[in-house]
Amino acid sequence: MEEVRESSAWVARNSSHVTIDSSGIEKVVEKMKESIPKVEWDYEGIHYFDNGPLTLQYLFVLDALNFCFWPDKDLNYDHLAKGLKDALLDDNSAFDADRLQKYTGPQLRELLKWPRPLPLEEERVGFELERSFAGKASNLVESCGKSAVKLVALITRHFPGFRDHSVYKGHQVFLYKRAQIFAADLWGAFKGQGYGEFNDIGSITMFADYIVPAVLQQLGVLKYSSTLANAIQASSEIGAGTEEEVELRACTIYAVEKMRELLSKKSGKQVLSVELDLWLWSVGVQCPSLQHHRTLSIYY
Repeated sequence: MEEVRESSAWVARNSSHVTIDSSGIEKVVEKMKESIPKVEWDYEGIHYFDNGPLTLQYLFVLDALNFCFWPDKDLNYDHLAKGLKDALLDDNSAFDADRLQKYTGPQLRELLKWPRPLPLEEERVGFELERSFAGKASNLVESCGKSAVKLVALITRHFPGFRDHSVYKGHQVFLYKRAQIFAADLWGAFKGQGYGEFNDIGSITMFADYIVPAVLQQLGVLKYSSTLANAIQASSEIGAGTEEEVELRACTIYAVEKMRELLSKKSGKQVLSVELDLWLWSVGVQCPSLQHHRTLSIYY
């Protein structure tokens, strides 16, 4: 996770299109310091939870598929989470490893009851869990010894679709959105107990996606160049791995880290990036008019 923090900080220092406004951070933190917003992990009631290993299998499948909704204006994360939940309630063997490896795009659509092809559909199917973990996400989680950092490292080592890297101005940048969110989902679902107990949950950063940068920009924490602002306003596609796209995500990570540090200092309490991310994301999804950047990517 230090690689994520350090490389994001490097991008923030060398950014050409996105800047972080320290006074904007101060203003947001000042409003929040007395009452840091707490958002329940499943406040919408859309996730599967049975307090056992099947929940881990569900969350792993969910986070393996959790990317790129925007090309379909009607599709969002809620449809994915609820669709997978309903599929599992209908058939508790739906996510057995042998079946996961064989799903085609049309079968995945049928599972989710989604009427049209999914964005980047063929990238979503056929990942491997059998070889190293006997087909069970619970084995993957148990092998990390209550360390969220080890869990992220294991996932990115074994599953290429979670290797959320970019090269920016000649420097390697590590973002690891979906690998980190799996650890955070476990922590949130199990309320930091049992399968969700991690002795280093404070090491996890926020999860750089489409929504949180847009919220931070509205809050005055992020400032965009006129070129980037116009591209987002026009709903133009911003290429994966471009300077603009990497800056949007890396500067978001760095800004939330700065917010967390300042909040901890002012409130005298430990503040987790996971908690800040959940609050910022919930603000964003409740704002239908929010305009986010558009990038076709399997990483978020």
